[in-house]
Formats: sequence, structure tokens, C-alpha cells
Amino acid sequence: MASVLTLKIKAGSEQSVIKDLTSSSSLSDLTEKVSCFSGIAESRLKLLAGFPPKILELGDKNKSLVDAGIKSGDVIMAQERPASPVMTEAVADHREEHTHPAPTPQSSDLISSYSAAQATGGMLMRQVVPSDNSCLFTSINYVLNGKVETGTSHFMRDIIAEKVRNDPENYNEAFLGKTPSEYCSWIKKSEAWGGAIELSILSSFYGFEIVVVNSLHGIVNRFGEDQKYGMRAFLIYDGIHYDPLYLEPFDGSALKTLFPTTDEQILEQALELAQESRSSRQFTDVQEFTIKCLQCQVVLKGQVAAQQHAKDTGHVSFGEL
Repeated sequence: MASVLTLKIKAGSEQSVIKDLTSSSSLSDLTEKVSCFSGIAESRLKLLAGFPPKILELGDKNKSLVDAGIKSGDVIMAQERPASPVMTEAVADHREEHTHPAPTPQSSDLISSYSAAQATGGMLMRQVVPSDNSCLFTSINYVLNGKVETGTSHFMRDIIAEKVRNDPENYNEAFLGKTPSEYCSWIKKSEAWGGAIELSILSSFYGFEIVVVNSLHGIVNRFGEDQKYGMRAFLIYDGIHYDPLYLEPFDGSALKTLFPTTDEQILEQALELAQESRSSRQFTDVQEFTIKCLQCQVVLKGQVAAQQHAKDTGHVSFGEL
């Protein structure tokens, strides 16, 4: 009986998991799906698979995936063959079969991705949430419930305001950048963005570590690390926007959003996702981005200018241009 395969497909900085192929599906079935996902014509498609990654021979498209050596959990990288007016595709295939080029950065990435994925039993993926000034709260809600639900941030905003109100010694004006009363009024507004203060409070309230992987600088910030929590969640941050990360298991079981703090393989996958985002410039340069105040329409450049404008005017509603 044919078994269902879970395969991760990577094309440049994009990635996806497919679960509707079986061991008896053909290479033609695979290339059709990869071509559709990557936008690369099947005639120009080159696939790398396995560990260590090797070029997948696509000469016999009727060959089954199991006969081609593909198994559940494999990472498959799609590349586009360069066009050549002289060399035919058959000659190109022949040369690839009899040469051993040095590993490229792409194949090195595949080795890392495959190794980490096999160790964790699944693929770490990014769940995109709306950019509506509440992305941090939507991301935390996704970690808790496994659903993207907008309009739920008010509960977390209330939690944060209550914590600050009840602990004015630690959450004082010097720490908050405004009086506790002003801060509590501000954080309850739907236009207010969350950051380090809010992450720290939510980590304490929910009782798990929150790891934020910064795709702009390639750094990791851990909130609640000193509390020695047993579990942690991962968010990816591009300088402006937060998205949650989740694990798509190979065995088809439910997705995972919380992980043991001792699981370093998950951290490795999170760092890899951040590196991919950085390599493809999927981040916002907070020093150079242009933003407009939606309350007075003034155009500002960079995070510092936006923060100063908010401090001077009390305006908290901004939109990126």
C-alpha cells in the first residue's frame, strides 16, 4: 500500500510543505507541483534531494517517487537550469551525471535544513499574520490557539496594562519612557505596537519562554529565559513586524507551536529561517524605512523619527510607505 509523503519544497527564499503525494506518485507528479509552486517551467527545472543533497535524475518522469529514492521528510530544492542556445538539455543532463561540482551555498543550505528537520521530525514554518499594529499579540495568540485571529489583542493589552499599573516600582517612568498611567492608556489603544516590555510581561503571564529571532540582524532575544520555563515559543521579527513559527510534523500529526527549551534543533531551524529572510531581504530596515503619521499625515524616516514624533505629539497611528 502506497504511503503518504510529507515533503518540504524550497525555491529561493520561498518554502512550502506538500502532503498530497504518495510513494507511488510519479516524478511527473512531483515536478508538476514544484513547477507550480516555484514558477519554474518543468523543462527548466532542476531538483536536489536526499542527504547529502544530490541532483535528482528526471529523465524518466514515470518513475515512482519511492523508486527515485524519495522518502517522507525529504527536503527538495528547486533551481532553474540556465538557458543555453548551444547545449541541449540531454547533453546538460549527461554532464551533470558525470561531474562533481563543489557544493554551492544553496546545497549547503539544503544540508543544514535537512539535518535540522530530520532531527526534529518536521519542518519549522512561518505563519504570516496581518500587519495591523497588533501583529505581536496576534502571533502570541496563534502560539496559544493555533489560529490566526484578529481583534483579540485587547485581552493581552489589558493584561499588560494591569501588570504595569500594579507594579509602578519596576515599571516606572524611566523604564517605560512615559508615566505608568500614560503607558496604560497608550498600550490599550489598537494602534500601539508591542515590543520588548510587552513580550516580557506576556512570557511571565503565560509561563513560557518567548524566543524572538531577528531576521534583520540575525540575533536572538529570549524573554523569560531567567525563569527556567520548560517550554518556549518562537517569533520571527523583521524590524517592524512579528510572525509566529510552527512545526509541521512529517507524520501528519497536529502542528506544534510550543517546544521544550532544551530542543536546540528547533532553534537551529528558526535561525535558518531568519537567515533565509535576510538573504532575500525580507525585512524592514528600521533606520531607512519611510512612515507616515496617519493622524497628521506627516512623513517620517526611520524608527527613531517615528518614536520622537509620537513622544512630541502623542500620535500613535502610523503606516509604512
